[in-house]
This record gives sequence, C-alpha cells and structure tokens, in this order.
Amino acid sequence: MNLTFLDAGQLTARLDLESPVETPDGQGGVTVSHAVESTLWARIEPVSAVREELGHIDRQAVTHRIWVRRTEGVSAGKRFRKGGRIFEIHTVHDPDERGRYLVAQVTEV
Repeated sequence: MNLTFLDAGQLTARLDLESPVETPDGQGGVTVSHAVESTLWARIEPVSAVREELGHIDRQAVTHRIWVRRTEGVSAGKRFRKGGRIFEIHTVHDPDERGRYLVAQVTEV
C-alpha cells in the first residue's frame, strides 16, 4: 500500500459538515433540514460531469473528491456546504489506511 502524501497547504476550502435533521410536520411525515455539525478545511477535486436526460428534463451531475483531515462524523448521508454550493456525501474512505485523511466521493447539488 502506498503512503498518501497531501501537503496541508492544499486544504484551502473551508467547508461546513451538515447532518440531516428531521422535524415532524404534524401530518405523519417529516420535514428535513440540515444543521452544521463542524467546519473543516478541505481540498476539492472535480472528478466528472455527466449530462442525463430524464424524460423531458436535462440534468447535469457533477462529482468531486473531497479530502479532509480524519475526523469523527464524516459519513455517507451527510453533506458539505461551501457558501451556496452543496456536496452530498456518497462514500467515505481512508486512502492509505493510516488514519490521517478521509476522502469523500460527493455529488454537487
């Protein structure tokens, strides 16, 4: 296994880690909002952009790889926010299994 080297100076994006919060809507359902859990420095790498047609609607899916220092709480189902940009987290892994960094595969919403 190769040791992953990441210069800390590359962690230049300040992101909020948000977790979903469900609030009952009074009619048997829930309203989902998001609450800021923590703020992290990260590196955002664009990976791909795909155009999809769903019926008569064109949609674009842009994926990224986001690197952060290892911290508790980063998991699939949560999201990162950078200003008005939202990145939904799909997978999280430790790239070299040394416990130093986490890499999240995300889709920009």
